[in-house]
Amino acid sequence: MKAVVRAESWPIRGGFRIARGARASADVVVLELHDAGSIGRGECVPYARYGESIDSVSAEIEAACRTLRGKDASAQLAAMRAGAARNAIDCALWELKAKRLGTEVWRLAGLDGPPCAIYSMRTVSVASPEDMKTAAAELAQASVIKVKVDGGSDMERIEAVHQAAPDAALVVDANEAWSARQLEAWLPQLPELGVVLLEQPLAAGDDAGVESLEHVVPICADESFHDRSSFPEVVGRYDVVNIKLDKAGGLSEALHCAQEATRLGLQIMLGCMVSTSLAIEPALLLASKAQYVDLDGPLLLKRDREGALHDRHAGLLR
Repeated sequence: MKAVVRAESWPIRGGFRIARGARASADVVVLELHDAGSIGRGECVPYARYGESIDSVSAEIEAACRTLRGKDASAQLAAMRAGAARNAIDCALWELKAKRLGTEVWRLAGLDGPPCAIYSMRTVSVASPEDMKTAAAELAQASVIKVKVDGGSDMERIEAVHQAAPDAALVVDANEAWSARQLEAWLPQLPELGVVLLEQPLAAGDDAGVESLEHVVPICADESFHDRSSFPEVVGRYDVVNIKLDKAGGLSEALHCAQEATRLGLQIMLGCMVSTSLAIEPALLLASKAQYVDLDGPLLLKRDREGALHDRHAGLLR
């Protein structure tokens, strides 16, 4: 088996800002596994929040692939830490196996059918209330808009987006930026502004702060939830978990997470990093299991790969 690892950079339209900072491009690592005339591909997004970089993830993938062997691959992957490198390898192995067997990944995964076309929520990144209002107006036809906030003038931002897109349901994503005092003050105001979900208001590790509050809208764990090992910390505190392949370490673990979340009575948000359609394709297999779908990463790019999975204007993923 031959492994080809490369880094790629994809410019973002207009830039992208969340509470932790801004970026102008989606910097990804792509893995191709070549074996007996078949190719399996996987794309991952190294994330500095979790101590990852393009160089470290590329090196981790290359080291793992040097010893990757057929039937032992699952055991090798299980020994890797959950994260971007394992995600790329796992997704590449799923595609490679499907091609070898002349079938589809959804069949190998034991799913009921192929992924259906689905509309993703659209994202308005952090800016001034006025600029966010303008951005939201361009997305006014979207049924769900994610509003990124940073602990600053957030209620003004949310109100501005609501005014620009009054028919859209809003998902507010603080990316750990709110204080406990802000959460207590702002949470009761959210329903009247069209907010249907609040994502990761407090820093991971401060999760007990959401437990004692009345959840007038559901609260979702993102940075506080990675893989199955995270469930003990989120059950009883959060209503929703955000499953991302880059956090879970691949499609295999994400499938297990979705099954366990459902068993535990938690709703599912299916999320992503800013990436190309190559990273979104395996995530779409889980879309039917999710109550919230946030897979608009490729829609934020100036251009996507050839054969993109989406209609940029409509936000339709297919």
